[in-house]
This record gives sequence, C-alpha cells and structure tokens, in this order.
Amino acid sequence: MSNQVISADPFSKIWNFFTSVKLTIVLLLSLAITSIIGTLIPQNEDPQAYFEAFGGVLYQLFNLLDLFDMYHSWWFQLLIVLLTANIIVCSIDRISSNRRILFVRNPSFRLPRFRNLKHRQEFTNAHTPQQLKDIFQAFIARRFRHSQVEATENGFAIYGEKGRWTRFGVYTVHLSVVLLLIGGLIGSIFGFDGFVNIAEGESVNQIRLRNKPQMVQLDFAIRCDDFDVSFYDTGAPKEFRSSLTVLEQGRPVLNKDIIVNDPLRYKGISFYQASYGNLPSNEAVLSFTNNNTGKVYKNKATMNQPMQLPENLGTFEIKNFLQSSEFRGHNIGEAYIGVLTPPGGDPVQITLPLRFPTFDKMRKGNLVIAVVEHVPRFYTGLQVGKDPGVWVVYSGFILMIIGCYITFFMSHQQICLEIVAAGQKSRVIVAGTANKNKTGMETKVDRLTEKLTQMV
Repeated sequence: MSNQVISADPFSKIWNFFTSVKLTIVLLLSLAITSIIGTLIPQNEDPQAYFEAFGGVLYQLFNLLDLFDMYHSWWFQLLIVLLTANIIVCSIDRISSNRRILFVRNPSFRLPRFRNLKHRQEFTNAHTPQQLKDIFQAFIARRFRHSQVEATENGFAIYGEKGRWTRFGVYTVHLSVVLLLIGGLIGSIFGFDGFVNIAEGESVNQIRLRNKPQMVQLDFAIRCDDFDVSFYDTGAPKEFRSSLTVLEQGRPVLNKDIIVNDPLRYKGISFYQASYGNLPSNEAVLSFTNNNTGKVYKNKATMNQPMQLPENLGTFEIKNFLQSSEFRGHNIGEAYIGVLTPPGGDPVQITLPLRFPTFDKMRKGNLVIAVVEHVPRFYTGLQVGKDPGVWVVYSGFILMIIGCYITFFMSHQQICLEIVAAGQKSRVIVAGTANKNKTGMETKVDRLTEKLTQMV
C-alpha cells in the first residue's frame, strides 16, 4: 500500500495559527514597538515640522508608512484585529478543552482525593454516624451550592462544592481585553479628531480634520454666542470660556459654557476649549473734535458703513482693523484704518491707534478723530473629537475589574466531611481543596471544623 500525504484541513490550519502562543508574543511585541515609535515620533503634527525634523527622504518614507498618524493606519488596525482574533480563538480553545470541568450540572467527588490531602482536621463526637450525617448534611447544603452524601464502608461522606463558575474569571479578563481592543478599533476607524475656529456671533457646521485636507460635515450647527477671557497680573491667560449653542435646523437645542477640560458633548461629538484669538472689531465708539468750534461729538462707527458727520464735516468710514500697524518704522500696535471725506475734498486715510488716543492731532486737520471705546472681538478655537468606541472601552474596563476580582479573590472550592464509626463514638475528618489560594482554603477548613464542633 502506497503512502499518501493527507493535507490538513485549511480550517484547522487557521485555527492552530490563531491558538499559537508564538503569535500572541509576536503581536504583543509588535504593538509595544509601534507604541514606542508613536511616542518618539509626535503624532498629527504639522507636515512642515516633520519635514524640517527628518528631512525630505525620511519624511517621504515615514509618511508612506503612516508613522505620523500610526494609530489610524491600516497596519496598526490589522495588528489589533489579529490580536483580538488570537485572544478569542485561544479562549474558545481553552474552554473547549476544559468543558468537563466548567460545564458540570452534577459534580462528582472522589473520596481518596480528600483522604490524601495534607491539611485535614479531625474531631470525635458521641453521636452515631447516622445522627451526625443528618445534622451536618443540612449545614453543608446551606453553605454550598451543591451537596452530596455517599455511604462508605464505616459511615458516610458529605461533599459540598461552590464557586465552579469562578473558573470563568480568567475568560472574563480575556473578554474585557477584547472589548478594549474592539473599542479602540471602532474609534480608530469611525472616529475623528479635528478643530474649528468660531467667531463670536457666528456658527459653523463643518469641522476640519487635524493635518488632513478634509472637512467633516455635521448634521447640526454650533454657534459661539460669547467668549470671555481673564488674565493673571503677568498677562498670561487665566481662564477662557466660550458660550456655545447647538442649532438643529436653525433652532437652538442645547446651550453650555465650556472651559478647558469641561467640554460640550452632543451626538457623540465632544467640543473642547483649546485656544482663542482676536478678530477685527466690527464696531467702535469714536470721538470727533471740531478744532474750529471746539465741539466734540461721539458716534458709533460700524465697519465698512459710511457715517455722516455733524456740522457738515463730511463722512467717515472704518475700512480695516490691524492687529499691528507701523508709523515711521515704529510699531504702534492695534489700530483702525479709516477714510475721512471732507465736503468737496479728497478722501484722506486716517490711522487711529488704540494706545495713542491723540495720534490724529499730528495730522493738523480741522477735525481730530480718536477711539473712545474699543470692544475686542474674539474667536474661540475648539478641539473636536468623536470616538464611538469609548463606551465599549469603558465596558471593557469595568469587565476587567470584575474579572480580576473573580480571578484573584474567588475560587472553586470543594469540601468533604467523612464520618466514620470509632467504637461507641464517631470520628469526623474535615478536608477541603480549592483551585486557588490553598492557604485561604486551609483556614476555611479550620473555621468550618470549629463550627461543626460547636453544633454538636
């Protein structure tokens, strides 16, 4: 008879591949190494910063390998999927091999096993074995989930068992790790991280992804009603606060003031206070002094809206607001740029710096203009994030705590009370075993023996 080479079942090959401990070690080492790389290489920075730090060649290579956003890269997600499959298959394989221990309705007990235990307690009593059996059987039945009585050559053996389900503690930990990995994978695939700047009084419904030329369209709008910033004596920002309103089809549905680490959350999207900045003010209160009559007028001027001046002095219009302006090579700071048009004359450009109210006097015109009140206009910078897997991750953490408690502090316990006749008396031998915490089980046997002696 010729020898035939029978190829293994492809499913068995795949199954054996995922039950391999070597695969687990390789995947864990790969994730550890890539996490170190993700720590050494700052993630989601500006491309120009990467180019300056690594040069053109390394920048192209790292960008090709997605090392600048590795936690969203296809290969990192593949490692997560493989590790998840590895844990699931290993757990199923282990449960299958231990099913006779884990899935038992009527547990069996072997008396020789308890007789061979090193730690046992004994005591004698004047009652007969039958009398002690009736007393102790009810006691064991109350304290253990399963109890059983067996007749022996010289008396009886009473067995008790509880906590068989605690053997699933390690698999609960496995499941928690799977949930953590799946939650991270969901966030990596379906989540996003972006930012948006919103001027006071304006609303937006698009988010720009961080370091990507893409916009995310929201099915609602977010409006900045107000922004406020306070400063320390040194001039450093102390607190900045944004009053935000969520709009659904133009109608407000939610309002919240946010500060750093206290975001607004809506439909799974979080808006964090991240930064702020100045914008050109739309309005300013100006004073107009007529040098001929000495009269002073105050009027509110709006950007790009000409205003008629009293006493037939012409018109004035604010054209621009500069955060930094210069005069003869000197920086004079923030300033409005306006145009004064006298009656029948040519328009004159006028600079109105905020720090120098009398600056326009140097023009030596019939009309002196100054800024009386300037209300800064801000925009709020929001970091926007969506992570739909966060609740899966939270569930994984909770399940891990439960699984660790079961694994380390609970055990599968079996107890045996052997009652044998000893002349006119009875001898009771108490022994017990547990799959974990042998010392704790010995203490439990001692306490149980003490209670049994007190009962009779």
